[in-house]
Amino acid sequence: MTDQQATELIEKEFKEKTLGMTEQYLEIHSPIYIDNKLKVDRIDRDTDDDYIVAYLPVIDERFYFAVYINTTTKEITGVGTEAYHRVYFRATSDSLSVDDLKAMTNLTSTEFWNKGDLRKNGKSNHTFSNLTIFPNPEPDEFEDKLKKLLDFLEQDKDGIKRLVDNANGYIQVTMDIHNANGMIGGHNIDTDDIRRMNDLKLSINFDLYVGGNSFKE
Repeated sequence: MTDQQATELIEKEFKEKTLGMTEQYLEIHSPIYIDNKLKVDRIDRDTDDDYIVAYLPVIDERFYFAVYINTTTKEITGVGTEAYHRVYFRATSDSLSVDDLKAMTNLTSTEFWNKGDLRKNGKSNHTFSNLTIFPNPEPDEFEDKLKKLLDFLEQDKDGIKRLVDNANGYIQVTMDIHNANGMIGGHNIDTDDIRRMNDLKLSINFDLYVGGNSFKE
């Protein structure tokens, strides 16, 4: 199934609302259309052979619609939401410059600043230096994002360990979750990922935010 075929299938379902869950979600939130075409941020094919997941941005929200498609039967099997997950490595220091932090690893940083630099809002200055490595910004499930981040960090194990030992290096997770029915669910870190984080001396920190409209009763 091509991306175009998947998008057309979703557009048809969003118009006809043959599934009860489609109607339930579209009663409280709306997808984004550009030139009358549904906007799809990503189609995840890193799944089982017979299904894909399409992630669609939601108007005025950070989480996504998630549409599950069986590619064999060419049918939509489920509609839900997926949190906006940011899973990244960061290293901070009160005494080291960002150049010092960069020199400890050969991995490319995504964002960085020096202690004393002006914040983006222009109203205050940073009180510490920061280096962020965020290789997987696209929509995805938390578990997949964590594995992909670890895959990337393991390309320079010694460098990451240096940042952990000499700066405050750790994995940061930020989630913007849809509060549809008050049950936000949970996430799993399997034993393999725990071992991999331990090998890199990494801790992990979670910030959870809940938003969006609740289902109508």
